[in-house]
Amino acid sequence: MRTNTLVLDQARARLAQQAAAYAFGVPVEEINTPTRGRARAALARQAAIYLTHVAFELSLNRVADAFGRDRSTAAHACHRIEDARDDPAFDAAMEDLEACLRSAPGPDLIPFRMTQ
Repeated sequence: MRTNTLVLDQARARLAQQAAAYAFGVPVEEINTPTRGRARAALARQAAIYLTHVAFELSLNRVADAFGRDRSTAAHACHRIEDARDDPAFDAAMEDLEACLRSAPGPDLIPFRMTQ
């Protein structure tokens, strides 16, 4: 994967992590830990992985690379969140988070030119 693509994917992942941390009421540092941690933090991490995949339309391989995880871990996270979306309240919250992330301006949307 090109470095530029990975850097942008990691930025998208961080945005999803921030949104999930806020929504689940856990510090973003708990989402970033290499171990499972508390159940609520693990669910927030899985939601961040899912949101990165769905809201930014990234492949599971790219999501896994952005999070520094294995592809099977990213796939498991997405399956877990899809199953949890059977709950109407959880589904509505995830829909709101997806919409929020989809509406966030990205590097392609903001023209930037340095002038002297």
